[in-house]
Amino acid sequence: MEPILGKAPGPAVSGLAPAAGDLIKDSDTRHFVADVIEMSKHVPVIVDFWAPWCGPCKQLTPVLEKAVRQAQGKVRLVKINIDENQQLAQQLRVQSIPAVFAFVAGRPADGFMGALPESQIQQFVGRLTGGGMAAEIEAILAEAKAALDAGDTETAAQIYAEVLQADREHAGAIAGLARCQIAAGDLDNAKMTLALVPPAKANDAEVLSAKAALELALNPVDLSEIGGLEAALARDAADHQSRLDLAMALNGAGRREEALEHLLAIVRKQRDWNDHAARKQLVTFFEAWGPKEELTLQGRRKLSSILFS
Repeated sequence: MEPILGKAPGPAVSGLAPAAGDLIKDSDTRHFVADVIEMSKHVPVIVDFWAPWCGPCKQLTPVLEKAVRQAQGKVRLVKINIDENQQLAQQLRVQSIPAVFAFVAGRPADGFMGALPESQIQQFVGRLTGGGMAAEIEAILAEAKAALDAGDTETAAQIYAEVLQADREHAGAIAGLARCQIAAGDLDNAKMTLALVPPAKANDAEVLSAKAALELALNPVDLSEIGGLEAALARDAADHQSRLDLAMALNGAGRREEALEHLLAIVRKQRDWNDHAARKQLVTFFEAWGPKEELTLQGRRKLSSILFS
């Protein structure tokens, strides 16, 4: 999803939530960014689009207000009169009312149209104030990862920063932002970003992965050596050092599958060579590539098959 009414402010991973105000308020196009986008970076915000002539709106709004009050500050409600804010309604593609959107970390995360019974409204609010909010954030993080995988580091960094404004200690978002900075060659800021990880989350898989990726980036390989290393192996297939160096260079060139196979070849032939250097390098690659990446999963299965055969 694209940020509503333009991009949210740039990456910020610190700052206190604004002072508590009314849980329920009326807003308009002019104040939408402050009342909804920015506020949702600190607490989920429900937006209720209504109109004075809408009968179902008159039934739904009081039920929403009741559920928000019962949440005791864990969620806020912003009401928008579409007759007075038609452009905003069009931008959010509101085709019928009542229309309700939930914003989390500056982005739309859930919603529905029509007047729902009170039990379903309670469930809707509960998803935002309980475990459901974590699920919504995970969905947003998946969007960021997709952008990063596609090479759109700017969009990915923006999304990770938005999540961090909602939860400044989210390990996955910190690691993701660091990966964006690594991809952009901004290694100093990546190092500072990873320093923000709380001690209790230092061993999070995504954090360890980002740290491994940073370590590889801080020790670049000479890609011009690939041809020479391949020639050395053609002369002597048992030259483990050249094979290890070639795997490092191939990984640096983005040829991960080839790098994987070369290291596995060393483990097959002499697993304890150079104090298990090939296996240790595989573990570093797996961490840097990411614990859930398909190549990591394939590599771990192949390595286990070799070690326990």
